[in-house]
Amino acid sequence: MRILMVSEDLPGEQIGGLGKHVVTLANRLLAEGHEVDILGRNDRGTERCAGQIGFHGVFRPGFDYARPGWKELQLGVFNPLKRPYFARKIGAAINEHAAGYDVVHYHGHLPMVGLHVDEGVNYVQTRHDQGSECLTHLRFRDGAVCDNLVPGDCSACISREAGALRKSVTAIAVNGYRSQTARAFARHKTVFVSDFLRRQFLRAVPDADLSRCRVIHNFVDYPQLLGAARAAPDPEAGHVVLVGRVDAGKGFGEFLAAASGRLPPHARLSIVGDGPQRAALEALHGNERVRFLGWQDYRAALALSARAHLCVVPSLCEEACSTTVLEALALGRQCVALARGGTPELAQYQAYDGQLRLADSMDELVERVCAQLAEPPRRVAPAPGFGADAGRLLPRLLELYAEHTNLLDRHLHLEQRRHAG
Repeated sequence: MRILMVSEDLPGEQIGGLGKHVVTLANRLLAEGHEVDILGRNDRGTERCAGQIGFHGVFRPGFDYARPGWKELQLGVFNPLKRPYFARKIGAAINEHAAGYDVVHYHGHLPMVGLHVDEGVNYVQTRHDQGSECLTHLRFRDGAVCDNLVPGDCSACISREAGALRKSVTAIAVNGYRSQTARAFARHKTVFVSDFLRRQFLRAVPDADLSRCRVIHNFVDYPQLLGAARAAPDPEAGHVVLVGRVDAGKGFGEFLAAASGRLPPHARLSIVGDGPQRAALEALHGNERVRFLGWQDYRAALALSARAHLCVVPSLCEEACSTTVLEALALGRQCVALARGGTPELAQYQAYDGQLRLADSMDELVERVCAQLAEPPRRVAPAPGFGADAGRLLPRLLELYAEHTNLLDRHLHLEQRRHAG
């Protein structure tokens, strides 16, 4: 099968979870004998793009995605034209490159792209976050999860003092965005990376037609994780590893504040990642027991997690399908996380009962960390397989890819019968 992956998050020197997912999936499909290319941005340089992101195939620069602010911050409104503009641009690039591919699979932040992809293209998109109905993709505001569904009230995410006019313009943007997304879901196939995401969209758009949608959790590259687990030394007692972007919603600051003075004396924290809150948190909490290691390449981050006593994912925002949690489980490490978003669904991938401990609050999460650190770290022999390995979940995706071909074959068969009659 010839497959074209598409994402505006690629290429990049430092790619996040969505970009890593695309590369992991694309490389696994290549290993299974499929032909896979990646279509991405052409405004980040076009030299060595595939090697830069760790992709083993061909990278095709196809569209610019420089994101001028469109004066949204200055005007204090979400512009109704901005996101459809970029969606049309990506859709046009897909139409230009789609010939010769059996399927085009988009992983990005603009769910309405499918409206601009020709109906004859076998198009699939994967939704990785709450951007199907939320223009900030997070549903997180003022340090807490946002459950407000009123479109005009979304103006608070861009202007704290929005009057009636700003609220009206933002409402037009949000209503249009959700309506276009629902139409795109009805037009082409969609994958949600958790059932949580599917339910969230239906909260915002109850009458949406999701008959062409599926739920398939994120994949991980288990052979690579298995290698990291086998190469790791015995877990270091008391070593707690947190991996992620140090930003609002990820809960690093809240966890460090709640854990201050409460962790056992042998506890040592390693925080792997960079972001806008890193400098302030390091100045406030950094010491010989709390190390801020900054951004690490994937192999280095895996090596740290593989020898940890405990991995902690303190995200306050509702993670759709945390790759960090999946990686900890695949490495055989104990993991503690907040019971939010799609994280509770990932308990099905535990290697042993109690490997994933969930907490309802940050205080409870710290209590669970302390309880786990009071016990010796578990050394678990790596399992030969893992439920969220790309190889395990790939058949479900390939079946979805093939649906278009099957439908076309049935249509052609019916047409032949009709003409024969």
